[in-house]
Amino acid sequence: MPVAIVTNGAGTTAASSAVPKGAWGITFLLFFYMLVNFADKIVVGLAGVPIATDLGLTPKEFGFLGSSFFFLFSLSAIAVGFIINKVETRWVLLVLSVIWALVQFPMLFDVGFSTLVICRIILGAGEGPAFAVAVHALFKWFPDEKRTLPTSIISQGSAFGVIVAVPTLNWIIVNHSWHMAFGALGLVGLIWALAWLLIGREGPLTDAPVDRPHGEASKMPAVSYARLLTAPTFIGCCVATFGAYWALSLGLTWFTPFLINGLGFTQKDVGLISILPWVVGASVVLFTGWLSQWMMAHGASTRLARGILGAAPLVVGGLLLLSMPYVESVPGRIALLVAGTGISGSIYVVCPAMLAEFTPVSQRGAIIAIYGAIYTLAGVIAPLLTGSVIERAATPLAGYISGFQILAVILIASGLIGLLLLRPSGERARALR
Repeated sequence: MPVAIVTNGAGTTAASSAVPKGAWGITFLLFFYMLVNFADKIVVGLAGVPIATDLGLTPKEFGFLGSSFFFLFSLSAIAVGFIINKVETRWVLLVLSVIWALVQFPMLFDVGFSTLVICRIILGAGEGPAFAVAVHALFKWFPDEKRTLPTSIISQGSAFGVIVAVPTLNWIIVNHSWHMAFGALGLVGLIWALAWLLIGREGPLTDAPVDRPHGEASKMPAVSYARLLTAPTFIGCCVATFGAYWALSLGLTWFTPFLINGLGFTQKDVGLISILPWVVGASVVLFTGWLSQWMMAHGASTRLARGILGAAPLVVGGLLLLSMPYVESVPGRIALLVAGTGISGSIYVVCPAMLAEFTPVSQRGAIIAIYGAIYTLAGVIAPLLTGSVIERAATPLAGYISGFQILAVILIASGLIGLLLLRPSGERARALR
């Protein structure tokens, strides 16, 4: 692939290369991959009330069910992260998607709490590496300065997975049963796996160009993992995204039960309301991806165009959530929750690109996977902790509001730490010494 050195408006050099043919087709296949991924995640929260009713679950037990999805999530992400340093991502993506599909089918039958938990743990192990593998595969199709927009597109496979799946799955739950909703997801997963087997390919950009002090492009030499994992930008990405994922995991598990048990909606009514956080999140992330790429094309540093742009919305979102107890109206509370959690998703777009700035391509899959394994630990803690808070509260509504206040503090703290630590160009300079 031909590479040319160009100078941006800030007077620094950047490697520029053409996007290979077929890159956008792969991008949209990976978009649908993440769509299936998040449809699988949301189904338990969407069917939370009928599942809890059928199985006789307390809020704490339902919180445990939500957390169980993440028990092996991080370990699997790390293990597969090292595998994709050596194995082509197209085969790893295929295996993971088949696991997702097959593990849904037991729920077509009458299952107990233990079986449901075991299936969710297996699904979590299969989905833990999903985003890291998808991003690593995507980066083999796009040079550095053109990655944030396609990254935002596949990231929003998650939001569109919820936007598309929630009304459809809710209709199945209301008119058939929550068991059939799981079966439908298994079928869709198998269809994607077949499409990927027939169309999916490995990207050609396996050599990552890096800026040298004198402007020549070359391969970055291997860096010790200890140095990569202790880099301030890596730590900042993990902390900032931990806060965003706390919000996401609460949305996956508790948003629909909050509407029903906290605000008094019926299961039939919540289908369209439940997609609101994801519509806002999709809009924010796609805009962030475009804006970040536009800012870099006009000379902005990656500190500004990626670090600050990604972390600042976490602080704003936390401040919005802090005001929830002071708003009495139901629409007002929903609006604050939707906006406060939705804007935090901007961090997902920028962090993988920042990590790729200073990580050698031969180590990139593992580093992005370790990053994912760390921040998704929020998914283990948040649903269970919130369930405990709800169970101990005087009323369900008071419990939900308290849980969202905890989220607000976490978002503000993680955003401030991100603003302090996210300086990818400095990491790249140190790595090249």
